[in-house]
Amino acid sequence: MSTTRKAEPQFATEAEERAYWESHDSSVHVDWSKAEKVRLPNLKPSSTSISLRLPNSLLERIKVAAGKRDVPYQSLIKIWLAEKIDTSGTQR
Repeated sequence: MSTTRKAEPQFATEAEERAYWESHDSSVHVDWSKAEKVRLPNLKPSSTSISLRLPNSLLERIKVAAGKRDVPYQSLIKIWLAEKIDTSGTQR
């Protein structure tokens, strides 16, 4: 197996770099056997705010369900959406 590594390409934008790494194997550029584990305790997942119009009655039902679980209703909506995406992906 060759130990010669290619230099990392230069990118004009973050989107260009993302597209490259999504379609190329990083082991051509990086010797992962020399990688070290690190902890990033203050790293928070990125999120985007969205505006979503819901009927008042539906929102009230969601708030009641959230109250029964003792979680904020926005968090419960995120949990339900993630569960739906996870289960729908396995049913294909």
